[in-house]
Amino acid sequence: MKLRIDRDQFTDAVAWTAKALPTRPHIPVVAGVLLEAGGGELRVSGYDYETANRHTLSAAVHDTGAALVSGRLLAEITKSLPNKPVDLAAVGAHLELVCGASRFTLPTMPAEDYPALPAMPGAAGAVDAAAFAAAVAQVSVAAGRDDTLPLLTGVRVEVDGATLRLFATDRYRVAVRELAWEPVVDTNPTALVPARALHDTAKVLGQVSGKLELSLSDLARGEGLAGFAAGGRQSTSRLLDAANYPPVLSLFPKAANSQARVSTAGLVEVVKRIALVAERTAPVLLTFDGDALVVEAGGVDAARGSEFMDADFTGEPLAVGFNPQLLLDGLAHLGTPTVALSFVDAFKPAVFAPVGADGATDPTFRYLLMPIRVSR
Repeated sequence: MKLRIDRDQFTDAVAWTAKALPTRPHIPVVAGVLLEAGGGELRVSGYDYETANRHTLSAAVHDTGAALVSGRLLAEITKSLPNKPVDLAAVGAHLELVCGASRFTLPTMPAEDYPALPAMPGAAGAVDAAAFAAAVAQVSVAAGRDDTLPLLTGVRVEVDGATLRLFATDRYRVAVRELAWEPVVDTNPTALVPARALHDTAKVLGQVSGKLELSLSDLARGEGLAGFAAGGRQSTSRLLDAANYPPVLSLFPKAANSQARVSTAGLVEVVKRIALVAERTAPVLLTFDGDALVVEAGGVDAARGSEFMDADFTGEPLAVGFNPQLLLDGLAHLGTPTVALSFVDAFKPAVFAPVGADGATDPTFRYLLMPIRVSR
């Protein structure tokens, strides 16, 4: 293998594929990044048996071939290279990397021992890459992080005709986002994708202008995989078993008895300040009455804090407590200057929704948060 490639493109490709590498690999070759040159292209691949990342990019290939080198070491080297073309050459049991005056010789592992990466499943449809990345960021924040409950560590993906629906829960909150997409199959597939892998993939592919292709395979008919492709990059992720996924969409109230509209940024700032006096598991209390909101936290025998802010509230006066971090997570991903908070009462789930410039709530994103009982 011998080739020349653009430094920035190569650095991005290695960094992208290295994200799929395990921290403590059980098999040494899985810690490697596979470089395959041929046909005027270089394909860079990484795989940990759960997630596979591949990036194909143009290169001036002089000799075809493959080399398997330590992925993390290669990633550290490439991001520190000078801004000059990169020359790669496989020489015996080593890979030589030359960039300007910099020269590195890296030991290689047997490329033939590298596991075969899973093939991309059949395409289900396409969606705007940037919109998909934004939707995943909004939803994945609500996914669980307890690996002893793997079912809740995923993002549920549902297709309903021309609508793509994403939602996640950790039992204390639910985030739901819907966006338009272009289906290429008549069926409405569903999948439960690991949230961490989906977030990392969407964040990178969201930087690609244009469409992202989503592929899904049926978990019930064999190995379930989700595939994502955009801008020469491909990623596949093994699906979670969603057979017992809770019907969380039914938790959203059909009607509300009261609603408040508040400055999103203002509420974030106030909650951050007042939460400083809240103990680790203690809630912040939001009290709504007319055109005022009071945010307070702390105990009788401990530090206390409170702050007033303007609010447009309709309904009977209401005092409701929330976990401050979960509250901030929901507010951080609204994307609008104003948030609408809808309530049934102080003990039932509250629903947050973004408010557009026209004053209407956006029905495509909803964040449900369970309240915490507060004794006063």
